[in-house]
Amino acid sequence: MEVKSTNSEDWNSPQIPVFKVDPIMVLVFGIITCGLYLIYWNIKVADVLNAVAERQIISQPVAIFSGCCLPVNLYFYYIAGKDGLPKVYQKIGEPNKDQSVLLLVLGFFFPMVAAMIVQSDINKLYN
Repeated sequence: MEVKSTNSEDWNSPQIPVFKVDPIMVLVFGIITCGLYLIYWNIKVADVLNAVAERQIISQPVAIFSGCCLPVNLYFYYIAGKDGLPKVYQKIGEPNKDQSVLLLVLGFFFPMVAAMIVQSDINKLYN
């Protein structure tokens, strides 16, 4: 009987949930469902960003309400750009950049485009 030794880093580190969607499909699904897909998308992205940061950046209620309430939606994109995506860049070895203002403005006028940008950056985790 073979006994595998577990590395304490592997055992203690949280698993990053796989949520790889083509950014164009985020736009298409958002348009087809009149934005309802973005509620599901927000929940999944919050799970990924929380796992990458190894702490809760975006809570589930914020992720759910951001799909139906504009101020919460703007907060979601701001926090994703300010706290979530820099952790993603750090994880994949890219230079750190703050996209909070860009995502905030796009989240106000074109939330599906902001979602496409976030999804594009998250997809880099799985390459």
